[in-house]
Amino acid sequence: MRFRRLILLSILLFALSFGWAGGTDYITGLLPAIPSSQKITTHFASSWERTYRMIALKSAVNEKLNKSNYITIQYIPLAMQQSIIAVEDNRFYRHYGFDIEGILRAMLVNMQSGGFSEGGSTITQQLIKNLFLTQEKTYGRKAEEFFLAMNMELRYSKEEILEMYLNTIYFGSGAYGIGDAAKIYFDKAPVNLTLAECSLLAGLPTAPSLNSPYVDFNAAKQRQAIVLSAMARQGYIGTQTAEEARLTPIKLAK
Repeated sequence: MRFRRLILLSILLFALSFGWAGGTDYITGLLPAIPSSQKITTHFASSWERTYRMIALKSAVNEKLNKSNYITIQYIPLAMQQSIIAVEDNRFYRHYGFDIEGILRAMLVNMQSGGFSEGGSTITQQLIKNLFLTQEKTYGRKAEEFFLAMNMELRYSKEEILEMYLNTIYFGSGAYGIGDAAKIYFDKAPVNLTLAECSLLAGLPTAPSLNSPYVDFNAAKQRQAIVLSAMARQGYIGTQTAEEARLTPIKLAK
C-alpha cells in the first residue's frame, strides 16, 4: 500500500513539475484581450488555486463541502451506496481514481463520434468535478480532473469518497446531496430509504432535470429499472429482489 502511494505521488509531482506551467500558459493564452496587469492577476489566481488544490487537497475539499445537511456514511443505507456504484462506477473499489477500461471505451466512442461526447469518469473524478471544476469538455480540464482524482485516492478512503460524492451530486428538483433528495422526494431521512427509493434516486444524477419523478415519473421509473438490473447483474441483489423493488409503489412527498 505504501509503495502504491509513493508511485502515485511521484506521478502527481511529475505532473506538477513538468506540465503545470505549460497548462496555465495555455489557459492564459485563451483569455480575451485585457490589460496585462489584469491578465497577470488572473493567471496568478488560477495557478494558485490549482496548486493549492494539489498540495492541500483536504483543506480545499473542506472549504467546498456544505456541512449544513451533510449525511455521514453510516446513515446512508447500503442499498443507496450499492445502487449508485452499480450504475455510476461498478469498478469503484478496484481502481485508483480512474478506470482504464472506462477511459478506453470513452476514447473509442469519441473517435467514432469525432467529438468529446464520452468522458469515462469514475465516482472519484465526478466528485472532483462537482467540487472544483467546470462542466466544459476539454482535454486540459480532464487532465486536471485525472491528477486530482489520483490525489484524492491517496488522501481519502473509498468510503469517505463515496460519502462526499453522495453529499454533493445533484438529484434534480433542487436536491443537492442525499439528505436533500430523501427529504424532497420522500420526506424522510436517508437512513429510512427503502431499496425501491434508493434505486430510484440512483437513476437521477445522469439527467436530473429530465429524470426527476416530479418532472417525468415514467422516465424516473425507467432509470430505476436500469439501476436494479445493474445491481442484480453485479451481485448486490437477486433478480427476484430487483423485480420486487421495481414493482414496489413509489410514494412521493408531493
